[in-house]
Formats: sequence, C-alpha cells, structure tokens
Amino acid sequence: MPTGKDFRAIALALPEAEERETWGHPTFRVRDKLFAAMATDGRSASIKASKEAQAALVGSEPEVFSIPAYVGHHGWVGVTLAKVDPDELRELITEAWLMTAPKRLARELEE
Repeated sequence: MPTGKDFRAIALALPEAEERETWGHPTFRVRDKLFAAMATDGRSASIKASKEAQAALVGSEPEVFSIPAYVGHHGWVGVTLAKVDPDELRELITEAWLMTAPKRLARELEE
C-alpha cells in the first residue's frame, strides 16, 4: 500500500509540480496552484477532486476516503494512504493536477 514517500513521488513526477510547506505540512502545486496536500506524518492526504468524484469515492469506500476539513466543501477528498489502491491514488493525483494545471500544460501531459 502507498506511503507518504509514494504520494510525494507521484505528485512530483507531474510536469512543473513542486512541493512547498504551507500550514505546517507538505503541499503540492503546479504554477503556484494547490492540487494536493499531505499530513505531516505522511499517513493521509487531501487531493483536489470534483464534488461528484468526492461523493462517489466517499460513498463507495468510506474506510479509505473522507471529506477533509477546510477544503472538503470544494470537492477535495481525504485519503488514508495505507488503505488506498496504488493505481487509484496515482489516478486521483493525476486528475487533481489536470484540474489545476494551465490548459496548455495539461494538454502536454495528455499527449
């Protein structure tokens, strides 16, 4: 199962992604826009998502996914890293990056 180290590697492998400590924990951004954040202990994370995706994930696997404080009302999803499927985590982080990156940069990844 994925760890905080795995989460970081997936996020930082995306084009122009960078890590910055904000609010006392690691956040991940593309061109200064936030697409994911990880708990200081590396056990959980919050990932940008649509409200529809959030509802589907939390509804189908409440032991893995949750609605995080502060950003949950925007559609972000909380993830317990030790319980999430590694491929699903990669897909969620990539989708969050695509939602956040400028369209031209997102097109480059999709090509």
